[in-house]
Amino acid sequence: MTLNSTIPDPRAIKCPRRAFTLIEVLVATLFMVVVIPVALGAMRVASMAGEAGQRKLVAARIATKFINELRVENLLQNGGQRGVVQEDGVAYTWFQTSEFWNADPLSQMYMATITVNYKVAGRPCTVQLSTLLPPPTQ
Repeated sequence: MTLNSTIPDPRAIKCPRRAFTLIEVLVATLFMVVVIPVALGAMRVASMAGEAGQRKLVAARIATKFINELRVENLLQNGGQRGVVQEDGVAYTWFQTSEFWNADPLSQMYMATITVNYKVAGRPCTVQLSTLLPPPTQ
C-alpha cells in the first residue's frame, strides 16, 4: 500500500469570491429606508420636548420673579398687573389676578395668581403660579 502525500498548490484551489449578493444589498437598503425616517422623527420629537421643557422652566422663573416683586411692593391684592418679557427671542406675556379665597371664608385670605403665556412650535402654553395672602391691613 502506497500513500500519496502531495500538498496541493494553493493557487490551484478555486475558492468562491466573497461578496454581498444583490438580495442582501436590497434588503439592507430597504431596512435603511425604513429605519432612518423613524430615527429622524424620534429625534425631532425629543428636540421639541426639550424645547418645551426649557420654555416652561423660563416661564416658571418669570412667574416666580413677578410674584415675589409684587409681594414686596404690596401690589398682589390689587390685581390687573401685566407685562411682556422677551427672552431668547420668545415673548412671555404675564398677568396677575387676585381673588378672595373661597376654601376657608373665615380666614379672609386672598389668592394671587401669576399666569405666564408663551408658545412652543406655534402652540399656546400656560404656566400658573399662585400664593395665598393675608387680608389687607387697614
